Amino acid sequence: MSKYAFSRELRLLTPEHYKKVFQQAHRAGSPHLTILARPNNLDHPRLGLAVPKKQIKTAVGRNRFKRIARESFRLKQNDLPASDFVVIAKKSASELSNEELFKLLDKLWHRLSRPSRG
Repeated sequence: MSKYAFSRELRLLTPEHYKKVFQQAHRAGSPHLTILARPNNLDHPRLGLAVPKKQIKTAVGRNRFKRIARESFRLKQNDLPASDFVVIAKKSASELSNEELFKLLDKLWHRLSRPSRG
């Protein structure tokens, strides 16, 4: 797998995948977004995105959020544990600049990649 690829195997594709993560998840959050994580049985992390119209009104805004989240995940995937991650946008996420969103995602990835304490 190329370190630059964002292939199908790195994505959560079915509602069942998402349901599993929502059931028992570790979470890292901020006022702008939440990342849920649940260990998987694979040898790599996978990403899912939840960006509701209700939270980010315009398609341009939703697509920008998803693009930045995917890129942030791609850059961090080698440091992340073998888990399924779901990034959930909140209303205020659309007010962040690209740089602020990247920094926030970095911080949350770091928080979720630490070994759990108990």
